[in-house]
Amino acid sequence: MVRFEGSYVALVTPFKQGEVNEERLRELVEFQIANGTDGIVPCGTTGESATLSFQEHCRVIEVVVDAVAGRVPVLAGAGSNSTREAIELLDHAAEAGADGALVITPYYNKPTQEGLYQHFSELNRNTKLPIVMYNVPGRTSVNMLPDTVARL
Repeated sequence: MVRFEGSYVALVTPFKQGEVNEERLRELVEFQIANGTDGIVPCGTTGESATLSFQEHCRVIEVVVDAVAGRVPVLAGAGSNSTREAIELLDHAAEAGADGALVITPYYNKPTQEGLYQHFSELNRNTKLPIVMYNVPGRTSVNMLPDTVARL
């Protein structure tokens, strides 16, 4: 089990002519590692995860895991407003070799606290990856309260 500590950088997803620019993505990974980051986060909200296609999302994680080559942990963004899609993203992150997953609260749907509990519980039941719950009400319009976090 990886111990997640220190400073993790959320990468932007570079594009060129409408496609993920894999060369620049690898350069970003190298730059961050050379400058002392403790871990890399591909496909977080900084990496435009909500606007990437499923295939682009998966490919970004694959490229980052490959470029990191075990030098620092990879905490792959695997959140969605769809529980089913989040499970698929978790499955892919695990298969790609990520060390853990960053999972945002479901955006747009505005679930209740019970809905958040059920969402994260289902994700946990369906992955062996450690999950870091990401609560960012300004982006999702829902705030996961401390009691819900404690319950989870």
